[in-house]
Amino acid sequence: MITSRAITQAVTKQLYASSFVAAGATRVRSPLPVQHEAPVPYNLPSKSWNLLPWTPVSSRTRALPIVPARASHTDLTVPDFTAYRRESCQDTTDTSSELGRRAFTYLIMAGGGVAAAHATKNVVTDFLSTMSASADVLAMAQIEVDISTIPEGKNAIFKWQGKPLFVRHRSQYEIDIVRAVDIASLRDPQLDTDRVTKPEWLVVIGVCTHLGCVPIANAGEFGGYFCPCHGSHYDASGRIRKGPAPLNLPVPKYEFVEENKLLVG
Repeated sequence: MITSRAITQAVTKQLYASSFVAAGATRVRSPLPVQHEAPVPYNLPSKSWNLLPWTPVSSRTRALPIVPARASHTDLTVPDFTAYRRESCQDTTDTSSELGRRAFTYLIMAGGGVAAAHATKNVVTDFLSTMSASADVLAMAQIEVDISTIPEGKNAIFKWQGKPLFVRHRSQYEIDIVRAVDIASLRDPQLDTDRVTKPEWLVVIGVCTHLGCVPIANAGEFGGYFCPCHGSHYDASGRIRKGPAPLNLPVPKYEFVEENKLLVG
């Protein structure tokens, strides 16, 4: 008598021999050989059923290889690009011109890379140059003074970096007076020899150290500079002697490039 269990086994074997179609392609299996086996017991391990439908349940039956076969779009033809090929490339099996074509491609790429690097360098240079000082600012960074035009005992005023620059041609009398001062009595103690390079020439920035006013030369109680705004008195060395100013007049960096040429800055 044919039981339902035997019918189930026969249907399962038939499914193994059928084809599985997915995504336009057919996976074909060869028919399994007919085998006479005992019905599958109810207590078959669950892991054997996980092999379906690629492997049979019976341990004596092995999985067959899958053979892909195209089932759709079989009427398409490969386009012919012969009209677009060069004369040297008509034969696709000939690779003798491949090296020359590669060399030309590499040459074009290298030339483009050099041009791009040069353009990038120019862009970066132009961008950084916008952050640097302008020509007028650079021109004001230094000033050259002809001191031969300044008579003895007089003070000349020049504009340097937007500030007044005092250049004083001191007499021997003025030098003796400022060097005879006791520096212990000064608010901002500083020797005259530390403020000048040559004794007869004093170079200071003409900005009062109190509130930034411009002092008057050859004025005041000490014969140097006087700030009329708040009454600060400086001597002929630019040192504060009286008034609210806390510090001496600042001395900029300068040097004598020639006998009568003074370079400030």
